[in-house]
Amino acid sequence: MLMDKNVAMTTRDGVTLRADVYRPDGPGRFPVLLSRLPYDKNLRRRPGDIDVFVEHGYVVIMQDTRGRFASDGDEYYPLVWEAQDGYDAVEWAAGLPYSDGQVGTMGQSYLGATQYLLAPTRPPHLKASFPASAPADFHQCWVYHSGGAFELGWQIPYAILMARDTIARRGLTATLLPELERELAAAPTPWAPPLSPEAYGRLPLLDWAKRLEPVAPYLGDYLRHPEDGPPWWQVNLERQHEQISVPMYHVTSWYDIFLHGGLANFCGLRERAMTAEARAAQKLLIGPWAHLFPYTSPTSTGTGEIDFGAEALIDLHEIQLRWFDHWLKGIDTGILDEPPVKIFVMGENRWRDEREWPLARTRYTPYFLHSGGRANSDRGDGVLDQRRPVGEAADRFVYDPDDPVPTRGGNTLILAMGVQDQRPVEARDDVLVYTSAVMTERLEVTGPVTVTLYAASNASDTDFTAKLVDVRPDGYAQNLADGIVRARYRESRTSPAPLVAGEVARFTVDLWATSHVFLPGHRIRLEIASSNFPRFDRNLNTGEDQATGTRRQSARQTVFHDERYPSHVVLPVIPR
Repeated sequence: MLMDKNVAMTTRDGVTLRADVYRPDGPGRFPVLLSRLPYDKNLRRRPGDIDVFVEHGYVVIMQDTRGRFASDGDEYYPLVWEAQDGYDAVEWAAGLPYSDGQVGTMGQSYLGATQYLLAPTRPPHLKASFPASAPADFHQCWVYHSGGAFELGWQIPYAILMARDTIARRGLTATLLPELERELAAAPTPWAPPLSPEAYGRLPLLDWAKRLEPVAPYLGDYLRHPEDGPPWWQVNLERQHEQISVPMYHVTSWYDIFLHGGLANFCGLRERAMTAEARAAQKLLIGPWAHLFPYTSPTSTGTGEIDFGAEALIDLHEIQLRWFDHWLKGIDTGILDEPPVKIFVMGENRWRDEREWPLARTRYTPYFLHSGGRANSDRGDGVLDQRRPVGEAADRFVYDPDDPVPTRGGNTLILAMGVQDQRPVEARDDVLVYTSAVMTERLEVTGPVTVTLYAASNASDTDFTAKLVDVRPDGYAQNLADGIVRARYRESRTSPAPLVAGEVARFTVDLWATSHVFLPGHRIRLEIASSNFPRFDRNLNTGEDQATGTRRQSARQTVFHDERYPSHVVLPVIPR
């Protein structure tokens, strides 16, 4: 294998980007696999992640994106240049002397986002893509959640991580870097430590933007524009599906922070891609993992306190090679003859092929909340079943932003990811807990999960959270999916509206999706609360601007479940 360091290309506006090129040691021209990344490309060569493709006759290019490491550029601003620069990079790669003009893209996370964003530009030499663990809508699946809350848990420490290169470029390593590092907690990996508990609790949030302004000016833009709208739409691929004609193999996983992106892009492109050929050439794989590093080496663990068994150990390199061999080499690998969807069904811990997503045979089944008005904590009287509620007392709790419900796993990044026992959370009186009877038969839940909540608050703005849990026979409470809705965005993410104190409102909490079998002896559980911190920023309950506010007050929350207000979760039940 030959390697050329820091090979330069010039963008259309005259900026020099540099890439490391790995290529076969032999004569001839070869198809190219391009990855574009904002991390140090010198640290991204893992055994097997590049070598395997070169050994199979591909040129692999790892390019630093604009404003990062070896590449030029005045300022790093996430994603906004990736469509334009990605187009230029594909066409540059196609014209290299050792390239045969066939270009594919691959990579995870930001390296997946760069693929998604260049796709609507349709560079002529782009033949196929393999994005993994990447968002579709940058607003609701990166900076904010689909329910409108700010992804505090990873956004601030990630901004500090990404600022390190900019700090070095601007000669601030001796001054600003130590100041920021003092805000970080110890972590098992130095890749991106979380903030310390004190730092997570600091207000106002906009102070972080002011401190990082010299090296991460985008953070201020994020916090000053919490509503969705035109500034966000240029990096929202869901608004551009009709402009895409490239075959894509989408990879995501049930506990990945960007699960929503893989599902939304696959579904949107299957329905609205530019050509019938492109619509038919979309594939989706959903594993059981969290945001796995590296995604090309899946394990049975790496998802918190769980081992999914040997079945989880698939070879993603083999899938990638079959994908690119088909599209870039014209080899009939049979990959397009296979069903377009492959999912890992948790609980039974096995892979299964499907023809579509969501599954056409799904029975969307409401499970209703019940109690005698005392569903607080797992010691309360909350019940979950398919009976519609009749004449039941509402449940009440107080949400105090100075004592928020702590994050325990889930679809997170930088914070502890994946499965964690939820019993410490469920012991709190500000968490409502609704539990089914013990299952006597297996119940498969595969597909999108939503909660409809009828609730009132004495605050003009507040949050409601929901979490789907599998309670095992030994009592372990395994989180499956969760979500949040900020009250001001209950009707629209572009046009916030305050609550009327004491008035019942309808809230839809999007828990994204899961695939899980509740086995005999297990119970289904739903948690309702008003915080999940520090994954999401705390709602201060005042209705003031979340970025600049410091004043906070407790909110008295009431959750209704009666004939008029039948709060429920809709489970996507798959018949046997």
